[in-house]
Amino acid sequence: MTHPKATERSQPLRGVILVSMPWPMVTRPSIQLGTLKAYLRHRHPGLTVDAAHLYLTVAQSVGYDDYRQVSRRTWPAESVYAALLFPDKADRAQAVFRKESAGRRKLQSVDFPALCRRVRSATDAALEAIDWSGYDLAGFSVCLCQLTATLYAVRYVRRRHPHLKIVIGGSFLNEAFVRDWLTALPEVDFAVVGEGERPLARLVDWLRRPGRATDPEEVPGLFARTPEGVAGRGGFEQIRRLDELPPPDFDDYFHTLAGLPPADRFFPTLCLEASRGCWWRKKDAAGTGRGCAFCNLNLQWEGYRAKSAKRVRSELRHLSARHRVLSAAFMDNALPPDGIVETFSPLGEDGSDYSLFAEIRPSVSRQELAALRRAGVEEVQTGIEALSTSLLHKLNKGTTAIQSLQIMKICEELGIANRANLIVHFPGSDADDVAETLRVLPFARVYRPLHIVPFWLGRGSAVSRHPEAYGVRSVFNHPHYRHLLPAELVRRLRFPLLSYRGDRVRQRKLWRPVYRAVHRWTDRYERMMRQVPGEPVLGFRDGGTFLLLHRRHPDAPADQHRLVGASRDIYLFCREHRSLAEIEKRFSRLHSGSIRSYLSLMEEKKLMFSENGRHLSLAVRRRSRLAPNQAF
Repeated sequence: MTHPKATERSQPLRGVILVSMPWPMVTRPSIQLGTLKAYLRHRHPGLTVDAAHLYLTVAQSVGYDDYRQVSRRTWPAESVYAALLFPDKADRAQAVFRKESAGRRKLQSVDFPALCRRVRSATDAALEAIDWSGYDLAGFSVCLCQLTATLYAVRYVRRRHPHLKIVIGGSFLNEAFVRDWLTALPEVDFAVVGEGERPLARLVDWLRRPGRATDPEEVPGLFARTPEGVAGRGGFEQIRRLDELPPPDFDDYFHTLAGLPPADRFFPTLCLEASRGCWWRKKDAAGTGRGCAFCNLNLQWEGYRAKSAKRVRSELRHLSARHRVLSAAFMDNALPPDGIVETFSPLGEDGSDYSLFAEIRPSVSRQELAALRRAGVEEVQTGIEALSTSLLHKLNKGTTAIQSLQIMKICEELGIANRANLIVHFPGSDADDVAETLRVLPFARVYRPLHIVPFWLGRGSAVSRHPEAYGVRSVFNHPHYRHLLPAELVRRLRFPLLSYRGDRVRQRKLWRPVYRAVHRWTDRYERMMRQVPGEPVLGFRDGGTFLLLHRRHPDAPADQHRLVGASRDIYLFCREHRSLAEIEKRFSRLHSGSIRSYLSLMEEKKLMFSENGRHLSLAVRRRSRLAPNQAF
């Protein structure tokens, strides 16, 4: 299939610009732009490749605080540019903004029309400041919260530079959606589904040498709008060995940051990848898909790949030295299951004071978490998702409630901020799941609270592909799109964010007690942390032959417990959850009935947790007692 304008090209490609619009985190350079720029420059030496982190420019103009408040939730973010794109939808966009701001006082206080005016002014100025005539190809990264912002920018650029080729790609896109987009929205010429490096490089090959390079539609994952329709093929064109990738190029972001007024500059957080895809591959309830039932974050990958430990460390050190910052976030869905100690232990020994963030699964061990902490990991996102083992099974997590408590406990002990979610309203969850959650919550509330996240349906997740297995009757585009976009567009596009008919009303009623319990938990924990920051709610100190336990309360004197002899020994043995058989074997000199009575008493006092014959001590060692190099 031919593309006349491209085949008529005789001059060399002048340059490529990669663009990221609001609303990513302003304190982080775009990992998408950084990796794509580095790869294109590696594949095409001498080609001008620039990256425009326009969300940083817009955030500074709008005000960091307002930008941050809007960017934290999908629908308020999408509402702003929807109102700018379609003025006749502005009132309905404002209604969506208000509805989705519920419970967020700062966001509710935002003047929506004034915000839209500021965003328009800042965005237009940022787009106008770019000399688009110096480029032949513009690539836009479309991730969560960036759909309407990207459409706004694409239309702005297309009106002023009609001959510029435009390609979109990103984690928000799937094949069905890009085919619809290329059909319904003529502003875009090409779209990439899946990993972007190789398809984008192949597209650049074709634009530089039309007629001699492979046509775009023959490249897996690359789609083109042609006079005859949409051309392209499915599949993925991926990097096989991630160590072959050059380090991300964030120079443009740091150049933009350095050009801001001094009062608006800050020390940002670098973004890195140790892996791509997800290694958790257990079959779902329908028996056909793999991974967590609610997740649609891995549709852009085929298989799982990880960088070597040496490469991960070298990239972190290189980027840290180049940009003179020490904060970094690993953007993996979860750190690789093998090699955490090998990768991170040397970082804890080289003298650099890194401040790192990573996502992990609850199955990570104490040894691995200790290695992460020594390397500088101060914050993690642990994939807890539920405190009910029966619900975790429905979510296809492959973990248990006692594992969730254990990872929360170890994070608390090591001083790692655990940012974890508690999913509610999952289709098919029942009264037993809620009852189990309420049973476990009193044991969990000695740790950092979980954040409640109502289930949302993403296209490509197991629930969307096999709705009948989860009690879902029908699946359709999320209704908010009808309020934000023209009706004809909504009818023609199959969006990544969906809604459904099922047991939604019942789910909201079922989970109300959990909302109340988590709110009380959060209030109690925050009050105690304000009273004595860093002091555990339930802590212990070891005297060698005895153990002192100390449980704090926000409005009452602390509880004190002393465990002596075998009571101390069993409690310390269960710092990681142990089966009854393991405990009885280790303490064979003790009568089995005595051990069982002791474990039952500890659970009654909420000092230990028991599940399916396994037992976990809940108190954490006071961090002030840890030696600098102690193995925790």
